[in-house]
Amino acid sequence: MANFAKPSAPRFSVEVYQNEFLPQGGRDVHAIVTVTSTGGATATRAAAGRGAAAVVIMVDCSGSMEYPPEKMRGAREATAAAVDTLRDGTSFAVIAGTHVAREVYPGQGRLAVADPVTRAQAKEALRGLGSGGGTAIGTWLRLADGLLRQSSAAIRHGILLTDGRNEHEEPARLRATLDECAGRFTCDARGVGTDWEVKEVTGIASALLGSADIVADPAHLAEDFTHMMENVMGKEVADVALRLWTPVGAEIQYVKQVAPAVQDLTARRTGAGPRAGDYPTGSWGDESREYHVCVRVPSAGVGQEMLAARASLVLPGAAGEPAAVLAQGLVRAVWTDDLAASTAINPQVAHYTGQAELAQAIQQGLEARKLGDVDGATAKLGRAVQLASVSGNADTAKLLAKVVEVVDAAAGTVRLKAKVADADEMTLETRSTQTVRVKKT
Repeated sequence: MANFAKPSAPRFSVEVYQNEFLPQGGRDVHAIVTVTSTGGATATRAAAGRGAAAVVIMVDCSGSMEYPPEKMRGAREATAAAVDTLRDGTSFAVIAGTHVAREVYPGQGRLAVADPVTRAQAKEALRGLGSGGGTAIGTWLRLADGLLRQSSAAIRHGILLTDGRNEHEEPARLRATLDECAGRFTCDARGVGTDWEVKEVTGIASALLGSADIVADPAHLAEDFTHMMENVMGKEVADVALRLWTPVGAEIQYVKQVAPAVQDLTARRTGAGPRAGDYPTGSWGDESREYHVCVRVPSAGVGQEMLAARASLVLPGAAGEPAAVLAQGLVRAVWTDDLAASTAINPQVAHYTGQAELAQAIQQGLEARKLGDVDGATAKLGRAVQLASVSGNADTAKLLAKVVEVVDAAAGTVRLKAKVADADEMTLETRSTQTVRVKKT
């Protein structure tokens, strides 16, 4: 583990967990890279001449938000609670989203700066928020992007609430918008009620490196929005990348964030010099995340060893300046004829491989259930119950128990429930990628 942080810089550290031993001819090296940030980015941010943060809240105001009326009322109250949570000096705006996007506050293509006066004005503007029209989420994101691009803030973030499907926009248009916005701002997405599309909302959050969740009861929106905004206000540094360098002959097979949620970053690689690539990680506060890295190395004989990869956390430099290396760790490969050493699986690698399989089993099981494939759904959801039990993922186990009757958790024996509430099924699907850490022993 190496930590290159200076007293005035973000304090990042990298730890690598792996079994570096491979059998003769073995080529795939697996490692869990744990990244921890303890903040301290204020000086770096100030030196870059940037503001603290800029946030745009996008509120679904389509006609369906009035059925029942609690949804629209809950959205107004939640947005007001989020505005109250803004730290003084934060740039912000509120957008009403239908089949078009409209600025609610401050208007005229501007961002306001949070203080007691602007917070009060924003909450007054929210009183007039009503519902009517369709849903075209890409237009909301494009307006948010335009507003956020005015800001020099290090942290640029969106919060998006919807209650329905993106019915008034071609799917390709939304995908293109997400591609355009990726890297420019992060975004948390929430679905209220049960008439929205899980893959749509989670896809938005994934593309923009944010979180996704369901708020089935509108009465809980204010609490959720407050928590989201507190999390945004706790961010210290943005645009951090996980840089992986490999020697000649070695190739990265995949990179996945595996905690606090599973997210595949493999396809998001951008070149960073000879044999190096950057994978985006978004914004950081005081937190820890874990990444599963698989490297394929050239085969070698017993007794040989090599550096398989170097994992660094980097912060982009100003124009013309090199990126700052915040922390670094090494992934190694050692070839041995000791069978016990080469077949041992590192506990962290085993745990997070299981958590990734758990997420996949839930998603495949629910899809099979929707298609009427009882045997397939039972097998996949049974495997999910088994994996949740073994890993100690109690939250996921509770959600699974609302969809299946658990006969034997350890064996993965379950029966599908005949009737399942939409909210329970959608909650399980939305939260399927959330993981638990390795148990401390």
